[in-house]
Amino acid sequence: MNSLSNHVQLIGNLGRDVDYKALDNGNSVARVPIATKEIFRDMSGSKRIETTWHQLVGWGKVAEMMQVFLKKGASVVVQGKIRHKTSGAGQERRTRTEIIVNEFRLM
Repeated sequence: MNSLSNHVQLIGNLGRDVDYKALDNGNSVARVPIATKEIFRDMSGSKRIETTWHQLVGWGKVAEMMQVFLKKGASVVVQGKIRHKTSGAGQERRTRTEIIVNEFRLM
């Protein structure tokens, strides 16, 4: 059960092409936003669609594969883990949430 302690699966559409970088240490990183949507009825019975944006991050071989296969608008299934990063201090402190991609599939 330990492998389920930080696990996320998303299905959505990519908001832009992958931003891929080869790093000086020989590693590589890829970043791309994905939009997920939830369809529900509000209290008045009206149908609503709520879109949420997530930042996907891939490292190494996953990053290389993301660069090759993922393009803006593509529908994908992504599995990974959630990571929170904090930067700044005091009033300027900001937290951002990223999905570290372990695996993805085009739909």
